Amino acid sequence: MSVSPVKRQKMESALDQLKHHTTVVADTGDFNAIDEYKPLDATTNPSLILAAAQMPAYQELVDDAVAYGKKLGGSEEEQIKNACDKLFVLFGAEILKRIPGRVSTEVDARLSFDKEGMIQRARRLIDLYKEAGIGKDRILIKLSSTWEGIQAGKVLEAEYGIHCNMTLLFSFAQAVACAEAGVTLISPFVGRILDWYVANGDKKAYEPSEDPGVKSVTKIYNYYKKFGYKTIVMGASFRNTGEIKALTGCDYLTISPKLLAELSKEYVKLTPTLSIKEAQACQLEKIHLDEKAFRWLHNEDQMAVEKLSDGIRKFAADAIKLERMLKVDVIS
Repeated sequence: MSVSPVKRQKMESALDQLKHHTTVVADTGDFNAIDEYKPLDATTNPSLILAAAQMPAYQELVDDAVAYGKKLGGSEEEQIKNACDKLFVLFGAEILKRIPGRVSTEVDARLSFDKEGMIQRARRLIDLYKEAGIGKDRILIKLSSTWEGIQAGKVLEAEYGIHCNMTLLFSFAQAVACAEAGVTLISPFVGRILDWYVANGDKKAYEPSEDPGVKSVTKIYNYYKKFGYKTIVMGASFRNTGEIKALTGCDYLTISPKLLAELSKEYVKLTPTLSIKEAQACQLEKIHLDEKAFRWLHNEDQMAVEKLSDGIRKFAADAIKLERMLKVDVIS
């Protein structure tokens, strides 16, 4: 529905209205987008850092990371690994100059089934931030929502006070296990769930309220609020603004610059679709998941099994591309 120019002058954009009900997070490694849309927090992942690192504007950060890797020495592989970690932290540090909240920095997806490996890498990233003068209260460490990743998050939160953002989350089983682990935040993916249903079903288009990804996040939000879990729900991976608007009221939403731009130009009235009051009245039963129960319940969700493994492979592939890019500089 179009809005008259006079009304538009008085009305806030959809993005500004959304910010009244939900914490808006920028899903990007591009500083210009962060400056433009002024989110509270920002998230990064290997794919976003790879894209940003190839922009001429960020060559200085790449050079600094490579110099750091060379300075620490060791084998070529160790130098590249150290340069990679440093690059993630350099991007995170620059982003933190532009936002009041926290930045999410991801542990290598190739460690997704290695609990101890994830714990060590997370602590290493936090140490690198500390060297840069940034406290762990401003960092969220992103971990894959495998059973091992969730247990790594539990240890990092309880024993080291390191806040975790559980990513690649597609199933209700993953969400329940994360809540029981006491992690700070989860990132249930919306658009990738929609992608799977469009690719594997007869229906090729969904109204926002019927979007499978929207319904998944709504159920998780309601479950968390009904049973008093403190873990923050941050909807992620959106394909269109309809999905975002259908989740107005969710704790956090992390949104790409493209969709932030679209929301800033939309003038429609937004009303919260998610609320604690409605969540507490919903018909959901509390469940407990040990490892066996988790693996079974997650395995019963074909979409989640396929999208989790696919997501891990894609993030790992981009991490390898990033390493190859840095390798050229390390050996030069």
